[in-house]
Amino acid sequence: MKGFSHFYCFVAVIYSLLIFCSAANAQQQNKSQGQQAKEQQQTKEQQQTKAQEQQAKEQQQTKAQQQAKEQQQDPDVQYGAQLLKAGSVAPEFRLKGLDGKELALSDFRGKYVVLDFWASWCGDCRRDIPNIKALYEKYSPKGVEFVGVSFDDNAERWQNAIKEFGLKYHQVSELKKWKTTDIYAAYGIKWIPTIYIIGPDGKVKLATVLSERAEQFLHNLYYVK
Repeated sequence: MKGFSHFYCFVAVIYSLLIFCSAANAQQQNKSQGQQAKEQQQTKEQQQTKAQEQQAKEQQQTKAQQQAKEQQQDPDVQYGAQLLKAGSVAPEFRLKGLDGKELALSDFRGKYVVLDFWASWCGDCRRDIPNIKALYEKYSPKGVEFVGVSFDDNAERWQNAIKEFGLKYHQVSELKKWKTTDIYAAYGIKWIPTIYIIGPDGKVKLATVLSERAEQFLHNLYYVK
């Protein structure tokens, strides 16, 4: 009986050990599975974060490319890159009108001045003249001075164009080929029509080849509070 008792105890110990090992193994497996699931979740989150960052980067690149494309298509970028920047002091000039009298930019100090660079031979200028006339009629009563600076080299053609379009605002010209004129170089003109808006302080407020941008500037100046 004593031997049987010892044997029974031995079996019980072995059984307990087996149960303990099985439980430990199951716990280890559960722990391993849990760790694996955690690592998989972390990997998934990292992949999602990386994908989101890549998507954001691609969207930013696409946006930058679109902006660059829009800038390249902007006429002021294409044709007005060498115009004087806002805040620059507008170069003084003294030019003659049709009557032979001289007119200087400084004559208008204290007022806003719209300088319209044009020529009778310029198709784009002729198409834009109605817009400039509309600006003149709308803003000259508010004290804005308008000066047409012509690049005509023929006085008769210049005069005929003024009469044809009924231009009532100041008109001046050097009566030279436009690229040989002093004002062409001073104001960085590479395209006409070009419009400058000079402030009462004699500084450039706007330089553009688009009359609608001049209209927007004046509208904001006088109508947007």
